[in-house]
Amino acid sequence: MSWTQQPIFFVDFEGSLGSGILEFGVAEVHRGAVVSTRTRKCRPTGGIRAEDQAVHGLEPAALAGQAPFAEEWSYFLSLRELGPLAAHYAGVENSLLKAVWPYPRNVPDFTRPGARIVDWGPWVDTARLVEQLLPHLDSGRLEALVAALGLQARLDALALEHCPPDRRRYHAALYDALAGALLLTKLAEDPQLGGLSLLQLLSLSTLDPGRRAALQQRELFSE
Repeated sequence: MSWTQQPIFFVDFEGSLGSGILEFGVAEVHRGAVVSTRTRKCRPTGGIRAEDQAVHGLEPAALAGQAPFAEEWSYFLSLRELGPLAAHYAGVENSLLKAVWPYPRNVPDFTRPGARIVDWGPWVDTARLVEQLLPHLDSGRLEALVAALGLQARLDALALEHCPPDRRRYHAALYDALAGALLLTKLAEDPQLGGLSLLQLLSLSTLDPGRRAALQQRELFSE
């Protein structure tokens, strides 16, 4: 079955291990399209460095009255129950998520139909996918990839519909999540790439050679 038949939840966080997650954005991709989104700002759990604030534009005073990210446990667990999480350079998002909740509850293992696992991953990683599936592109930066693939106008249209007015730019969580989600929809538009199985997509997303080999072995036995 093609990976496009499976809901995938593209996640982006603004913040750091020091400050905690200051903003999250989630864009659900299903059947080759963005079908739902969610975002909000979060109260810091530590100090915000001036250089980080200059990038994401989130001021401490504007975040002080927000609920902490830790209150989103039920929401993120529900996402992981329904489908794999995705990110651009997923190691960053995985580290930030695990700093709040090291593990989810027992959730589906999308590399083994019917099996369960206690892990937020494996993640779909668009940075790794683009490196391998679209090797002619020179940069792995999200903004550069969106421009190179002609997706900027689609991104801005989605941002107008889904993002808060002051967060319709790069380094805003939902805007970046939508940008990454559009990379997935671009892959889905290619008949060959859109026809990959979810297991193949997850295998191509991992950097760990041992884990990749294990996933490829599972793909052979699932055919």
